[in-house]
Amino acid sequence: MNPAPLSGLYAPSLSLLTDLYQLTMAYGYWQQGLQDREAVFHLYFRRPPFKGGYAVAAGLAYVADFLSTLKFSDDDLTYLASLQGAKGTAMFPQEFLDYLRTMEFRCDVDAMPEGTVAFANEPLIRVQGPLLQAQLIETALLTLVNFQTLIATKAARIREAAGSDTVLEFGLRRAQGTDGGLSASRAAYLGGVDATSNVLAGQRFGIPVKGTHAHSWVMAFEDEEMAFAAYAKAFPDDSVFLVDTYDTLEGVRKAIKVARAMRAEGHELGGIRLDSGDLAYLSREARELLNEAGFPNVRIVASNDLEENLITSLKSQGAKIDTWGIGTQLVTAYDQPALGGVYKLAALRKPDDSGWDFTIKLSEQLAKTSIPGILQVRRYQSEKGQPRADMLYNTAEPLSDVPHTIIDPLDASRRRVVRPETPSRELLEPVFRRGRLVQPLPTLDESRARAHREVLALDPSIRRFLNPHTYPVGLEETLYDYRNRLILEKRGLEEA
Repeated sequence: MNPAPLSGLYAPSLSLLTDLYQLTMAYGYWQQGLQDREAVFHLYFRRPPFKGGYAVAAGLAYVADFLSTLKFSDDDLTYLASLQGAKGTAMFPQEFLDYLRTMEFRCDVDAMPEGTVAFANEPLIRVQGPLLQAQLIETALLTLVNFQTLIATKAARIREAAGSDTVLEFGLRRAQGTDGGLSASRAAYLGGVDATSNVLAGQRFGIPVKGTHAHSWVMAFEDEEMAFAAYAKAFPDDSVFLVDTYDTLEGVRKAIKVARAMRAEGHELGGIRLDSGDLAYLSREARELLNEAGFPNVRIVASNDLEENLITSLKSQGAKIDTWGIGTQLVTAYDQPALGGVYKLAALRKPDDSGWDFTIKLSEQLAKTSIPGILQVRRYQSEKGQPRADMLYNTAEPLSDVPHTIIDPLDASRRRVVRPETPSRELLEPVFRRGRLVQPLPTLDESRARAHREVLALDPSIRRFLNPHTYPVGLEETLYDYRNRLILEKRGLEEA
């Protein structure tokens, strides 16, 4: 069996990457003898991020690595043994810690492959297995999937705005810590950026690395021209000069002067970078200066708090920018710093093993009411592979071979009938069976290609940034009816 693609990134095990309440619930299940009762959980989000029309699933490779090494070490158990309750007694008895010591992960995990376009309420991951284990991994799965899905989606939006231009991720210095920076670089590449400045991400994940120099390089020399000449000497075929340290357009003229000297030596200047000021105006002026001087192929790189909306605006203003360096706005998902994904119990095996009890979490807000069942997502598409509608259905119930009615869980008037011969595919694919990885996961480049392909297949009305069209996602009719009956039943129990 091939290991997960990130094998070793999280070794030794990060079993304590969890919230305390997962462990207290685990102990409670164990104490009640419920630890092995079969359960099903779904990980999903309730609305796409950035007020957009979709999300790009990411983080599954991290999940696979985490689950492949899930084991409580002696150090983990020593720490748990030290925890005390309100009266100063041990929070967890030794017998429970001994149980954790020998516990082996035995869950089945099905998931959307990384790079899959996903929508609200659709399970990105389904976990089925012993209740204690399926519960215990909740926090880790959420933190690994939520953040990378968020960043991959942001990157896909930036790619949409940039079109065929080169997009570089420059955000490590502004990222949320070491792991935040590494995860963000990976997810950004998956979502569509071309390269990163993060050298560790380059080493770990094989992402192309790119960079220029900082203002401090220019400031370290007597004048700007001398700084450019020194950098050109160090990197005669890979130089991009940062030209806005003192006066941007004067910096461009000095870059041109050095570029002429480079050409005389058989080398060409790669580009200039603008990092401040009116980027639309300055890029147009810089392009004119470069063209007049005989350097039409010198790229103009822009940075400075760029994101998809600003890129769109700059393009509409006629900016002459070839390459976009994106930092803070991407790696921190600046305008929405959390996805808000959730992990909900949806089914429990009956005590007599005669079938399933489907569970539901109610809320005064219908959007927060969960969906019961062992869910699968079926994506209907055109003959050319364009997504048309997604249907959530319960795999524990037979699905008849007749036209299916898909009903929006938040608006019963939004319905769509799909004929059974309509081309479709199931989005949740096997990843683990009884705790073992069943097949090698796609490479990062394969997942990146999937993301690019799936985003472009969406209708432009769904991809647009302002007031995107809502892609049709609904419950199969019998699941919709069952959910409503269960809601009424639970409400009735509350009122009795």
